[in-house]
Amino acid sequence: MKIKELIKVIEDIAPLSLQESYDNSGLLVGSEETDVTSALITLDVTEEVLDEAIDGGFGIIIAHHPLIFSGIKKLNGKNYVEKLVIKAIKNNVALYAVHTNIDNAANGLNAILGKKLGLKNLKILKPGASSLKKLVVFCPVEQAEQVRNAMFEAGAGHIGNYDGCSYNTEGFGTFRALEGANPFVGDVGKLHFEKEVKIETIVPDTKLGAVLNAMLSNHPYEEVAYDIYPLDNVNMNTGAGMIGELDKELDTVDFLNTVKKRLNVKALKFNKPVERKIKKVAFCGGSGAFLINDAYKQGADVFITGDVKYHDYFEHLGKMTIVDAGHYETEQFIKELLYELLTEKFPTFAVRISKINTNPVLVL
Repeated sequence: MKIKELIKVIEDIAPLSLQESYDNSGLLVGSEETDVTSALITLDVTEEVLDEAIDGGFGIIIAHHPLIFSGIKKLNGKNYVEKLVIKAIKNNVALYAVHTNIDNAANGLNAILGKKLGLKNLKILKPGASSLKKLVVFCPVEQAEQVRNAMFEAGAGHIGNYDGCSYNTEGFGTFRALEGANPFVGDVGKLHFEKEVKIETIVPDTKLGAVLNAMLSNHPYEEVAYDIYPLDNVNMNTGAGMIGELDKELDTVDFLNTVKKRLNVKALKFNKPVERKIKKVAFCGGSGAFLINDAYKQGADVFITGDVKYHDYFEHLGKMTIVDAGHYETEQFIKELLYELLTEKFPTFAVRISKINTNPVLVL
Protein backbone atom coordinates (compact mmCIF):
# COMPACT_ATOMS: atom_id res chain seq x y z
CA MET A 1 0.00 0.00 0.00
CA LYS A 2 1.05 3.62 -0.30
CA ILE A 3 2.68 5.35 2.65
CA LYS A 4 -0.06 7.97 2.69
CA GLU A 5 -2.59 5.25 3.61
CA LEU A 6 -0.61 4.38 6.75
CA ILE A 7 -0.18 8.05 7.59
CA LYS A 8 -3.90 8.71 7.34
CA VAL A 9 -4.75 6.03 9.90
CA ILE A 10 -2.21 7.44 12.37
CA GLU A 11 -3.12 11.08 11.81
CA ASP A 12 -6.83 10.35 12.17
CA ILE A 13 -6.19 9.95 15.90
CA ALA A 14 -3.06 12.15 16.08
CA PRO A 15 -3.29 14.98 13.52
CA LEU A 16 -0.11 16.96 13.00
CA SER A 17 -1.89 20.10 14.18
CA LEU A 18 -1.68 18.69 17.74
CA GLN A 19 2.11 18.68 17.82
CA GLU A 20 4.02 21.24 19.87
CA SER A 21 5.71 24.15 18.09
CA TYR A 22 9.19 22.73 18.71
CA ASP A 23 8.35 19.31 17.31
CA ASN A 24 8.98 17.77 13.89
CA SER A 25 6.43 14.99 13.50
CA GLY A 26 5.36 13.66 10.14
CA LEU A 27 7.06 12.07 7.14
CA LEU A 28 10.74 12.98 7.49
CA VAL A 29 12.25 10.89 4.69
CA GLY A 30 10.45 9.50 1.66
CA SER A 31 7.34 10.18 -0.40
CA GLU A 32 3.71 9.61 0.57
CA GLU A 33 3.14 8.06 -2.86
CA THR A 34 5.71 5.29 -2.32
CA ASP A 35 4.34 1.74 -2.15
CA VAL A 36 5.48 -0.31 0.86
CA THR A 37 4.74 -3.87 1.89
CA SER A 38 5.77 -3.68 5.55
CA ALA A 39 6.40 -1.26 8.43
CA LEU A 40 8.72 -1.41 11.43
CA ILE A 41 7.66 0.33 14.66
CA THR A 42 10.15 1.74 17.14
CA LEU A 43 10.53 4.40 19.81
CA ASP A 44 13.77 5.77 18.33
CA VAL A 45 15.54 5.51 14.97
CA THR A 46 19.04 4.22 15.67
CA GLU A 47 21.52 2.61 13.33
CA GLU A 48 20.62 -0.81 14.75
CA VAL A 49 16.93 -0.19 14.05
CA LEU A 50 17.68 1.05 10.55
CA ASP A 51 19.79 -2.06 9.87
CA GLU A 52 16.92 -4.18 11.15
CA ALA A 53 14.58 -2.46 8.69
CA ILE A 54 17.01 -2.89 5.78
CA ASP A 55 17.70 -6.54 6.55
CA GLY A 56 14.00 -7.28 7.00
CA GLY A 57 12.90 -5.48 3.85
CA PHE A 58 10.75 -2.91 5.68
CA GLY A 59 9.82 0.04 3.50
CA ILE A 60 9.10 2.43 6.35
CA ILE A 61 10.10 2.95 9.97
CA ILE A 62 7.40 4.50 12.15
CA ALA A 63 9.04 6.04 15.21
CA HIS A 64 7.85 8.02 18.20
CA HIS A 65 10.86 10.33 18.39
CA PRO A 66 11.76 12.26 15.21
CA LEU A 67 15.24 11.52 13.95
CA ILE A 68 15.39 15.06 12.56
CA PHE A 69 14.55 17.70 15.16
CA SER A 70 16.38 20.80 13.95
CA GLY A 71 17.07 21.99 10.42
CA ILE A 72 19.69 20.27 8.30
CA LYS A 73 21.78 22.68 6.21
CA LYS A 74 24.19 20.07 4.86
CA LEU A 75 23.86 16.36 4.26
CA ASN A 76 27.38 14.97 4.37
CA GLY A 77 27.22 12.34 7.10
CA LYS A 78 29.26 14.24 9.69
CA ASN A 79 26.84 13.45 12.52
CA TYR A 80 24.64 10.48 13.30
CA VAL A 81 21.44 12.16 12.09
CA GLU A 82 22.89 12.96 8.66
CA LYS A 83 24.49 9.52 8.51
CA LEU A 84 21.20 7.73 9.16
CA VAL A 85 19.22 9.94 6.78
CA ILE A 86 21.69 9.19 3.97
CA LYS A 87 21.59 5.48 4.77
CA ALA A 88 17.78 5.45 4.81
CA ILE A 89 17.60 7.19 1.44
CA LYS A 90 20.16 4.86 -0.13
CA ASN A 91 18.19 1.83 1.04
CA ASN A 92 14.73 3.19 0.19
CA VAL A 93 13.54 3.22 3.80
CA ALA A 94 11.05 5.98 4.62
CA LEU A 95 11.09 7.56 8.10
CA TYR A 96 7.93 8.77 9.81
CA ALA A 97 7.60 10.23 13.32
CA VAL A 98 4.49 10.57 15.48
CA HIS A 99 5.59 12.43 18.58
CA THR A 100 3.86 15.19 20.55
CA ASN A 101 0.80 14.99 18.32
CA ILE A 102 0.08 11.51 19.68
CA ASP A 103 1.16 12.65 23.17
CA ASN A 104 -1.61 15.27 23.04
CA ALA A 105 -4.28 13.01 21.52
CA ALA A 106 -7.13 11.67 23.64
CA ASN A 107 -6.49 8.08 22.51
CA GLY A 108 -2.73 8.42 22.25
CA LEU A 109 0.32 7.72 24.38
CA ASN A 110 -1.08 8.73 27.75
CA ALA A 111 -4.31 6.82 27.22
CA ILE A 112 -2.46 3.53 26.83
CA LEU A 113 -0.08 4.42 29.68
CA GLY A 114 -3.06 5.00 31.95
CA LYS A 115 -4.50 1.62 31.05
CA LYS A 116 -1.17 -0.07 31.75
CA LEU A 117 -1.12 1.61 35.16
CA GLY A 118 -4.57 0.16 35.87
CA LEU A 119 -6.37 3.51 36.07
CA LYS A 120 -9.98 4.33 35.27
CA ASN A 121 -11.95 7.54 34.61
CA LEU A 122 -9.10 8.95 32.55
CA LYS A 123 -9.20 12.57 31.44
CA ILE A 124 -6.74 15.09 30.02
CA LEU A 125 -4.65 16.71 32.76
CA LYS A 126 -4.00 20.02 30.95
CA PRO A 127 -6.50 20.45 28.11
CA GLY A 128 -5.36 22.13 24.93
CA ALA A 129 -6.15 25.64 23.83
CA SER A 130 -9.29 26.24 21.83
CA SER A 131 -9.30 24.24 18.63
CA LEU A 132 -13.06 23.94 18.28
CA LYS A 133 -15.68 25.28 15.90
CA LYS A 134 -19.46 25.49 16.11
CA LEU A 135 -21.01 24.21 12.88
CA VAL A 136 -24.60 25.19 12.12
CA VAL A 137 -26.46 23.81 9.11
CA PHE A 138 -30.07 24.15 7.92
CA CYS A 139 -31.66 21.01 6.51
CA PRO A 140 -35.10 19.75 5.46
CA VAL A 141 -36.78 17.85 8.28
CA GLU A 142 -36.89 14.48 6.50
CA GLN A 143 -33.16 14.50 5.69
CA ALA A 144 -31.97 15.97 9.00
CA GLU A 145 -31.20 12.64 10.65
CA GLN A 146 -29.10 11.46 7.70
CA VAL A 147 -27.10 14.70 7.60
CA ARG A 148 -26.66 14.79 11.39
CA ASN A 149 -25.45 11.17 11.58
CA ALA A 150 -23.03 11.73 8.69
CA MET A 151 -21.46 14.64 10.57
CA PHE A 152 -21.19 12.55 13.73
CA GLU A 153 -19.49 9.71 11.87
CA ALA A 154 -16.99 12.19 10.40
CA GLY A 155 -15.98 13.45 13.85
CA ALA A 156 -18.49 16.09 14.97
CA GLY A 157 -20.42 16.15 18.23
CA HIS A 158 -17.80 15.01 20.78
CA ILE A 159 -17.90 16.72 24.18
CA GLY A 160 -15.85 15.07 26.93
CA ASN A 161 -17.09 11.51 27.43
CA TYR A 162 -20.12 12.05 25.19
CA ASP A 163 -20.61 11.79 21.46
CA GLY A 164 -23.56 12.44 19.17
CA CYS A 165 -23.99 15.89 20.73
CA SER A 166 -26.09 18.44 18.86
CA TYR A 167 -28.91 20.94 19.34
CA ASN A 168 -31.80 20.96 16.88
CA THR A 169 -34.41 23.65 16.28
CA GLU A 170 -37.28 23.43 13.82
CA GLY A 171 -38.33 26.44 11.76
CA PHE A 172 -38.98 27.62 8.21
CA GLY A 173 -36.41 28.43 5.58
CA THR A 174 -37.18 30.60 2.57
CA PHE A 175 -35.51 30.76 -0.83
CA ARG A 176 -36.24 31.49 -4.45
CA ALA A 177 -34.54 29.35 -7.11
CA LEU A 178 -33.24 31.54 -9.95
CA GLU A 179 -32.84 30.69 -13.62
CA GLY A 180 -30.34 27.83 -14.06
CA ALA A 181 -30.93 26.36 -10.60
CA ASN A 182 -32.07 22.78 -10.02
CA PRO A 183 -33.91 22.98 -6.69
CA PHE A 184 -34.52 19.91 -4.53
CA VAL A 185 -37.84 21.47 -3.51
CA GLY A 186 -39.72 24.47 -4.81
CA ASP A 187 -40.09 25.95 -8.28
CA VAL A 188 -37.78 28.22 -10.25
CA GLY A 189 -38.85 31.83 -9.90
CA LYS A 190 -41.16 31.28 -6.93
CA LEU A 191 -40.45 32.06 -3.27
CA HIS A 192 -40.51 28.76 -1.37
CA PHE A 193 -41.13 28.06 2.34
CA GLU A 194 -39.60 24.82 3.62
CA LYS A 195 -39.85 23.29 7.09
CA GLU A 196 -36.22 22.81 8.17
CA VAL A 197 -34.11 21.78 11.14
CA LYS A 198 -31.27 23.97 12.35
CA ILE A 199 -28.55 21.51 13.44
CA GLU A 200 -25.82 22.86 15.74
CA THR A 201 -22.82 20.77 16.71
CA ILE A 202 -19.22 21.12 17.80
CA VAL A 203 -16.27 20.17 15.59
CA PRO A 204 -12.50 20.11 16.27
CA ASP A 205 -10.40 21.98 13.71
CA THR A 206 -8.71 18.74 12.73
CA LYS A 207 -12.04 17.18 11.71
CA LEU A 208 -13.69 20.23 10.15
CA GLY A 209 -12.83 19.37 6.54
CA ALA A 210 -14.08 15.80 6.86
CA VAL A 211 -17.26 16.90 8.63
CA LEU A 212 -18.01 19.53 5.98
CA ASN A 213 -17.51 16.96 3.21
CA ALA A 214 -19.83 14.52 4.97
CA MET A 215 -22.44 17.22 5.53
CA LEU A 216 -22.37 18.48 1.95
CA SER A 217 -22.42 15.01 0.37
CA ASN A 218 -25.47 13.97 2.42
CA HIS A 219 -27.43 17.21 2.20
CA PRO A 220 -30.16 17.26 -0.47
CA TYR A 221 -29.81 20.95 -1.42
CA GLU A 222 -27.51 21.98 -4.25
CA GLU A 223 -26.70 25.16 -2.28
CA VAL A 224 -26.29 24.33 1.42
CA ALA A 225 -26.72 27.09 3.99
CA TYR A 226 -24.32 26.67 6.92
CA ASP A 227 -22.31 28.76 9.38
CA ILE A 228 -18.98 28.14 11.15
CA TYR A 229 -18.18 29.98 14.38
CA PRO A 230 -14.85 30.00 16.29
CA LEU A 231 -15.15 29.01 19.97
CA ASP A 232 -13.17 29.91 23.07
CA ASN A 233 -14.11 26.62 24.76
CA VAL A 234 -11.23 24.54 26.10
CA ASN A 235 -10.89 21.33 24.10
CA MET A 236 -11.11 18.60 26.75
CA ASN A 237 -10.23 15.91 24.20
CA THR A 238 -6.67 17.11 23.53
CA GLY A 239 -3.82 18.25 25.71
CA ALA A 240 -0.91 17.21 27.90
CA GLY A 241 -0.85 14.39 30.43
CA MET A 242 -3.76 12.56 31.99
CA ILE A 243 -5.27 11.90 35.39
CA GLY A 244 -7.26 8.91 36.58
CA GLU A 245 -8.17 6.79 39.58
CA LEU A 246 -7.29 3.39 41.00
CA ASP A 247 -10.06 0.87 41.57
CA LYS A 248 -9.11 0.80 45.23
CA GLU A 249 -6.78 2.86 47.38
CA LEU A 250 -3.22 1.63 47.95
CA ASP A 251 -0.40 2.48 50.31
CA THR A 252 2.28 4.51 48.53
CA VAL A 253 4.89 1.75 48.65
CA ASP A 254 2.43 -0.84 47.36
CA PHE A 255 1.46 1.48 44.53
CA LEU A 256 5.08 2.19 43.60
CA ASN A 257 5.79 -1.53 43.45
CA THR A 258 2.78 -1.91 41.18
CA VAL A 259 4.20 0.81 38.90
CA LYS A 260 7.58 -0.96 38.77
CA LYS A 261 5.91 -4.21 37.80
CA ARG A 262 3.51 -2.78 35.22
CA LEU A 263 6.18 -0.64 33.52
CA ASN A 264 8.95 -3.20 33.96
CA VAL A 265 11.16 -0.62 35.67
CA LYS A 266 14.29 -1.65 37.55
CA ALA A 267 14.30 1.43 39.78
CA LEU A 268 12.02 4.38 40.51
CA LYS A 269 13.07 7.82 41.71
CA PHE A 270 10.57 9.59 43.95
CA ASN A 271 10.31 12.15 46.74
CA LYS A 272 8.64 11.94 50.14
CA PRO A 273 5.63 9.57 50.01
CA VAL A 274 2.32 11.10 51.01
CA GLU A 275 0.96 9.73 54.27
CA ARG A 276 -2.54 9.11 52.88
CA LYS A 277 -3.44 6.20 50.62
CA ILE A 278 -3.10 6.59 46.86
CA LYS A 279 -6.30 6.97 44.84
CA LYS A 280 -5.87 9.75 42.28
CA VAL A 281 -2.93 9.41 39.88
CA ALA A 282 -1.70 11.96 37.35
CA PHE A 283 0.91 11.07 34.74
CA CYS A 284 2.61 12.08 31.52
CA GLY A 285 4.70 9.86 29.28
CA GLY A 286 8.17 11.20 28.50
CA SER A 287 9.29 14.56 29.92
CA GLY A 288 6.29 15.84 31.83
CA ALA A 289 7.70 17.75 34.81
CA PHE A 290 6.07 20.92 33.44
CA LEU A 291 2.75 19.41 34.57
CA ILE A 292 3.65 19.01 38.26
CA ASN A 293 1.58 22.02 39.36
CA ASP A 294 -1.34 20.99 37.15
CA ALA A 295 -1.33 17.55 38.77
CA TYR A 296 -1.33 19.10 42.23
CA LYS A 297 -4.19 21.48 41.38
CA GLN A 298 -6.23 18.50 40.15
CA GLY A 299 -5.80 16.83 43.54
CA ALA A 300 -3.44 14.03 42.47
CA ASP A 301 -1.89 11.92 45.19
CA VAL A 302 0.93 10.90 42.84
CA PHE A 303 2.38 12.31 39.63
CA ILE A 304 4.34 9.94 37.37
CA THR A 305 6.56 11.00 34.47
CA GLY A 306 10.18 10.91 33.29
CA ASP A 307 13.18 13.27 33.32
CA VAL A 308 12.36 14.93 36.66
CA LYS A 309 15.05 17.40 37.71
CA TYR A 310 16.49 17.63 41.23
CA HIS A 311 14.68 20.81 42.24
CA ASP A 312 11.36 19.53 40.86
CA TYR A 313 11.21 17.02 43.71
CA PHE A 314 10.80 19.88 46.23
CA GLU A 315 7.47 20.87 44.67
CA HIS A 316 4.52 20.08 46.99
CA LEU A 317 6.78 17.93 49.16
CA GLY A 318 4.74 15.62 51.38
CA LYS A 319 1.52 16.71 49.69
CA MET A 320 1.94 14.91 46.36
CA THR A 321 4.46 12.19 45.58
CA ILE A 322 6.46 12.85 42.42
CA VAL A 323 7.76 9.75 40.63
CA ASP A 324 10.35 9.54 37.86
CA ALA A 325 9.73 6.20 36.16
CA GLY A 326 11.98 6.96 33.18
CA HIS A 327 11.48 8.56 29.78
CA TYR A 328 11.66 5.35 27.77
CA GLU A 329 9.68 3.38 30.34
CA THR A 330 6.72 5.79 30.28
CA GLU A 331 6.70 5.96 26.46
CA GLN A 332 7.40 2.33 25.56
CA PHE A 333 3.75 1.39 25.03
CA ILE A 334 3.41 3.73 22.07
CA LYS A 335 4.87 0.89 20.01
CA GLU A 336 2.05 -1.40 21.10
CA LEU A 337 -0.54 1.30 20.41
CA LEU A 338 0.72 1.90 16.85
CA TYR A 339 0.94 -1.83 16.18
CA GLU A 340 -2.66 -2.42 17.27
CA LEU A 341 -3.88 0.63 15.36
CA LEU A 342 -2.32 -0.43 12.05
CA THR A 343 -3.01 -4.16 12.28
CA GLU A 344 -6.66 -3.52 13.13
CA LYS A 345 -7.03 -1.30 10.07
CA PHE A 346 -4.81 -3.40 7.77
CA PRO A 347 -4.91 -6.99 9.09
CA THR A 348 -3.00 -8.41 6.10
CA PHE A 349 -0.29 -5.73 6.06
CA ALA A 350 3.06 -6.71 7.62
CA VAL A 351 3.64 -4.64 10.75
CA ARG A 352 6.30 -5.52 13.32
CA ILE A 353 7.60 -3.94 16.49
CA SER A 354 11.37 -3.56 16.43
CA LYS A 355 13.34 -6.09 18.45
CA ILE A 356 15.87 -3.40 19.39
CA ASN A 357 15.63 -1.81 22.84
CA THR A 358 16.61 1.78 22.05
CA ASN A 359 16.67 3.00 25.67
CA PRO A 360 20.06 4.74 26.08
CA VAL A 361 19.75 4.87 29.89
CA LEU A 362 21.13 1.89 31.81
CA VAL A 363 20.51 1.14 35.48
CA LEU A 364 22.51 -1.20 37.73
